[in-house]
Amino acid sequence: MANDSKTWRCGKYELSFDRPRIMGVLNVTPDSFSDGGEHFDPDAAIEYGLAILDAGADIIDVGGESTRPGFTPVNPDEEARRVLPVVRALAKEGAIVSIDTRHVAVAKAAVRCGASIVNDVTGFTDPKMVEFVKTSACGVIVMHAGEVAAPARTHATVQLDTSAAAFVAEKAREAAAEAAREAEKPARRRRGKLLGESKVETKLPGGVVQPSLPFGESEPTPEPVAESETPATEQAAPAAVAPEAVPAATEVAPEPSDHLAAMMRRSARREEAYVPTSQLRRFTLPDSAPIMRRVMGFLSDQARALIHAGVSRDRICIDPGPGFGKTANEDIVIQRETAKMASLGYPLMCAVSRKRFVGAVSGVTDAAARDAATFGVCLGAIQAGANIVRVHDVAGFAQFLNGYWAVAKPQPRRAFVAVGSNLGHRCDNIRAARDMIAEIPLTCVSNSSKIYKSEPAYETRQDAFANAVIEIKTELAPLVLLDELMKIEAELGRDRSKKAKANGPRTIDLDLLWMDGETHGGKKLRLPHPLIGERDFVLVPLEDLMHDPARFFRYNGVEVKEPEDRVGHIVGELGRM
Repeated sequence: MANDSKTWRCGKYELSFDRPRIMGVLNVTPDSFSDGGEHFDPDAAIEYGLAILDAGADIIDVGGESTRPGFTPVNPDEEARRVLPVVRALAKEGAIVSIDTRHVAVAKAAVRCGASIVNDVTGFTDPKMVEFVKTSACGVIVMHAGEVAAPARTHATVQLDTSAAAFVAEKAREAAAEAAREAEKPARRRRGKLLGESKVETKLPGGVVQPSLPFGESEPTPEPVAESETPATEQAAPAAVAPEAVPAATEVAPEPSDHLAAMMRRSARREEAYVPTSQLRRFTLPDSAPIMRRVMGFLSDQARALIHAGVSRDRICIDPGPGFGKTANEDIVIQRETAKMASLGYPLMCAVSRKRFVGAVSGVTDAAARDAATFGVCLGAIQAGANIVRVHDVAGFAQFLNGYWAVAKPQPRRAFVAVGSNLGHRCDNIRAARDMIAEIPLTCVSNSSKIYKSEPAYETRQDAFANAVIEIKTELAPLVLLDELMKIEAELGRDRSKKAKANGPRTIDLDLLWMDGETHGGKKLRLPHPLIGERDFVLVPLEDLMHDPARFFRYNGVEVKEPEDRVGHIVGELGRM
């Protein structure tokens, strides 16, 4: 299951998997298979990226080249022009940004602009890409792209009966035949002498006499066919194969020179040419063993190659690459073996959103209408051990996952909420907020600091504040918890309209400071709170709840200022909660 001990280091961020992580898809392309052109304008892409962060995405995967079947390759300069403004803007808002590219020049530029992850659809088969990532601190996603069907082998159709009765019957037939031959030898010798016939025996190569087979007429023994073994490191860039059979009047388009484009075009033709028929297969799906040997062999080989090159193991994530060179049947086989892939020990991605095989199993032709089926496939993957789910509909999947996780996975986590007030009865407002926080579903108050008096911060021409910090345990997702805190603010009279000053007087102010295992960026919520390290009116109350909060937050990547450099200094105590 997803709540395991794996962690994924991505630059300055560290993702834990006590719950599944959501990667939102942001295609800055005119031709992606389900949302092509919707976010091609950089400003529209940035706005959409911030929106899906606020909807629940933990990671934003930004791509500037469509890799759908039949795609047209994009040169690195054009790809960089599309994605770099978007990467820079989202990283500035604290987002964990993944750059979806196979071009090392684009990866380098994106990481310089703030990307924390390189998602390479060719699985780091380019030595230049390996050379780059080993010198950086970014996370890496190794994806398998390539055909997984085993080489065809010619063989004669033979139906074997291996039962004990058949074995006994065969031995009896052999004994009877031997007795008949012995009885016939004198007569055959006499006939040979009379007719002058030479002795003739049917033998197999090597001098072995061919037995009479109890399977009807024997068929010619086929010539042995050598099965070629493809090195795992070459599977992401497969060699060209013979084109599919087409009617004589149809003109076959030339294969693109780009290996990935050629492979995706072949994959689309295989899918279109496939006609299900019970006469061709005895089983509903192909054998999983050869498919998984190729997929898992490639992923583990490439991960080890990265480790040997100097990439830390905890920076590596793996992705079986659904849809990349695979038929619907093969994709289903791979998804059913999620637990085996998770056992490799790396964070595992499920990137099935709106793919062709999802449409095949759900009967939905329109790619953009496959979200509900996508959620079902993702749930199966999560239950089998997938850690990261890459989806287009972030808001819908976050709602789906929050509902499932609340029921299926009891998981209380520690969090801290800062409380402040400088209008009305300040201490009573803080106590009322604490009592209302305790009534939030799946949440309890486990501890509270004393109430302190502090100087106003940022907007200094106002009355002094009363401040405290409340420690809670909650099973809610961070954005869901934040919405509950905003409801409490509104009920206690907080004015958040545009006419109110951002840091002006307020009856109550609730800030989610930190939550165990959570890192988040965006306009709506930043975790850890980006200003926690400069606020004396937060750090001093936290000393009532933990030892050395400055050290704690520095360890978690937060810059903490010295007391004399902070804002909103504590000037006294106002009592206990």
